Amino acid sequence: MVTILVIEDDRQVQENIKEILELEDFDLLLAENGRQGIKKAKQFLPDLIVCDVMMPQMDGFEVLSSLQSIEVTSNIPFIFLTAKADRNDLRQGMELGADDYLTKPFTPKELLKAIRIRLDKKEKNARQYTEKIKTISEKLGRKVYLDRVTNLPNRLSLREQFNRRVAESQAQITEGKILPVLCVSLDRFNQIQINLGYNCTDHLLKAFAERLKNSLDSKVGLAYLGANEFAIILPVVEYKASVIDLAKHIKSQLSQPFIINKKEIFVTASIGISLYDKDGKDIEQLLQEAKKATHRVQENGGNDCEFYSWVLDVDTDRKQTLERDLRHAIERGELSVHYQPQVNINTGKIVGCEAFARWSHPTYNMVSPDVFISIAEEIGLIDEIGEWVLERACKDLKQWQALGFTDLKIAVNISARQLSKANFRQKAINILLAHDILPKFLEFELTEGYFIENVFMAKHRIQALKSLDIGISIDDFGTGYSSLKSLENIPFDSLKIDRSFISNLDSNFSNSAMTSNLIKIAHSLGLKVVAEGVETVGELNFLKRHQCDEIQGFIFSPPLPASELTNLLREGKCLKF
Repeated sequence: MVTILVIEDDRQVQENIKEILELEDFDLLLAENGRQGIKKAKQFLPDLIVCDVMMPQMDGFEVLSSLQSIEVTSNIPFIFLTAKADRNDLRQGMELGADDYLTKPFTPKELLKAIRIRLDKKEKNARQYTEKIKTISEKLGRKVYLDRVTNLPNRLSLREQFNRRVAESQAQITEGKILPVLCVSLDRFNQIQINLGYNCTDHLLKAFAERLKNSLDSKVGLAYLGANEFAIILPVVEYKASVIDLAKHIKSQLSQPFIINKKEIFVTASIGISLYDKDGKDIEQLLQEAKKATHRVQENGGNDCEFYSWVLDVDTDRKQTLERDLRHAIERGELSVHYQPQVNINTGKIVGCEAFARWSHPTYNMVSPDVFISIAEEIGLIDEIGEWVLERACKDLKQWQALGFTDLKIAVNISARQLSKANFRQKAINILLAHDILPKFLEFELTEGYFIENVFMAKHRIQALKSLDIGISIDDFGTGYSSLKSLENIPFDSLKIDRSFISNLDSNFSNSAMTSNLIKIAHSLGLKVVAEGVETVGELNFLKRHQCDEIQGFIFSPPLPASELTNLLREGKCLKF
């Protein structure tokens, strides 16, 4: 339906126009003044605007001038209404870009004729534009439809493939068979890009695309969506199990390493699946739903496949609620800090603890830190929350020191965003001074990715903190694909080995080899080694045997509220072998 915006301050004229246009089945938008008209034009992008010239506060000329300056509204046909037909007014309006002029009073026939002429002209221009684009596309040929890096069909080609597939398969779809759309996403792509650089990443994408193409039947539609995402359109199938089998086949084909610049690169992929027309009727909607499923897979560790479900949209609504509520979580007292003890592996005594933020939501109860910390980073709250955690941790540490636990150290995670702020060092000093804490009892933990991405900046910022005698630790080491060699010039004090390498140390040869070598290299560089996520006696014995310095994990204690950690300290709880 054609939408027309009428901007007119005279209620009687507005009602007359409304009656005329509604009889002709136009969809009508009404505005009583210029500012309201501009707002509605930007919001609804009508097909045509009819506007009075003489209005208070903002006249029609100002309205047209404003709309002409906005790209999305600059080409909307514009007809002026005026009570006088002054030649200077006519000239001014036409110079501004008006398409026509109607003098009040006007007949319904005059109004409809002016509107029809402008709409026909707009449609003609649109057709001409479409034909021009089509001609250019035909001249460019394959270049328009192929991605330069992967040499695969692109999103434009995908849309055409999809429309053909739907048309060819309509009878089978009517009979109950399903038409699947898959989104294949490389896991940890940002980290891969950081580690390899853009040129090598392009080579990896090209190799990935080639292997993906070779793993599929020629009847399967394949396209590159950009970044780390590929789309697959399958022929109609009878059962979902067939789609799962294909996803498993794709994963198995990708399990072998890629050789890029004579180096072995291992990658995994997450696959999201949507179904026509259960989940949507057009390719963009189906891709959107498939991507939601892909993101869910990646949130759960990646390297798997999942069908889209309406539950994922519920989760989207939940995330929006969490984003809104997180902005008020501190003032409402919903955030707290829990502490996981760090234990000397030789004496078994608690020597420190790591501070973790916790959020008790009034509706969703305890929200996972993985969820709300990522939300805080997205909406720019990570600085405020990080500063609050540091303040709270120092306050609790002072209380433990007052109880006689004077050698206890506390580790606080800080984000790359926090460290990049010029005033972060001064804020840390102020908090330490406010609670009378010596810097040597505080350690900042940074993820490995920050060091890799910002070597020069990291070195500069960390040296500034080290000058205060604050300890620096690399957290989750091993998940960023770096080497200690690449980080040896950065003055950190300790290295925390990620849980993924600690798991099943006593039975997993790959993990045991990696961990034992990390401990040796770290010690040769004068670093303390902390193993996190230790859960079994086998893991603990392995770490002690290979001279790891400290451990933390459920084998000793989960993260605890400050009061419960106080009880452990008073009890003198020790790690027993």
